[in-house]
Amino acid sequence: MHDETCDHPPVQPAVRISAPPDGLVLVSTPIGNLGDISPRAVAALRAAELILCEDSRVTARLCQAWDIPTRRMPLHEHNEDARIAQVLALLRAGKRVALVSDAGTPLVSDPGYRLVRAVLAEGLPVGGIPGANAALLALTLSGLPPHPFLFIGFPPPRPAARRAAFAALRAAERAGLVATLICYEAPHRLAETLADMAHSFGDRPAAVARELTKRFEEVRRGPLGVLAAHYAATPARGEITVLVGPAPAEAQDEDDLDARLRAALAGHSLKQAVATVTAATGLPRKQVYARALALTPADP
Repeated sequence: MHDETCDHPPVQPAVRISAPPDGLVLVSTPIGNLGDISPRAVAALRAAELILCEDSRVTARLCQAWDIPTRRMPLHEHNEDARIAQVLALLRAGKRVALVSDAGTPLVSDPGYRLVRAVLAEGLPVGGIPGANAALLALTLSGLPPHPFLFIGFPPPRPAARRAAFAALRAAERAGLVATLICYEAPHRLAETLADMAHSFGDRPAAVARELTKRFEEVRRGPLGVLAAHYAATPARGEITVLVGPAPAEAQDEDDLDARLRAALAGHSLKQAVATVTAATGLPRKQVYARALALTPADP
């Protein structure tokens, strides 16, 4: 997620800011509007020996807006392992190192997990400065139940893997999971992902939050099928969070399974129909196959 220009120049806080944590400090940064950074986050970045960031160009804009002169070093999925030894050496020497993502809370669908695990394994301190998070802001704006919720990061980019992941979630719902589902998605995959969600979860209430805290912020709410059709006709831009309402309290009964199977059998072979309904419902294949056989007329 990327930032944009701060609307106002930096201001000095009217309250005394306590010293930032020692060691590795996970610093949350704005998800769009640079004015959303906290005074403690600014103080921690200024006090650090080094700022580890996904994209130094993105973090440079933040540092320039808030007069943060600290040296920056890229840390991303391709070089994280190589950076660990260098960071550990700084921490052992008593230096403070800040970790930021391009936007929002570090490690939430962003690099840094392997580094944090290595620092903890060395017995060195890890602290954090809370702040903006797109998933939580989208949840509060969605109109969907705020708790419990399940954040799943980015769905798999490939269609087959994505549908399998949604089928696994549907199976978990059948086993008792009742939660609002939250994920991030790339704009060019949004319409397909929403269509896959509608196929897997049914046409339940959902929301798409786009460009949160930025000039063109939008939260569109509606059934999954309606949202899928909208974004198929009107491609989205920017940073996107998708939310799906929890599964209905009542479990899917045999009549619903029969309806799905009859619809699938009308246009597919028995094998294809079973595969389709199994993927959509998350039910055991043997159960779906047995029911499909019962619904298939015997040859005279």
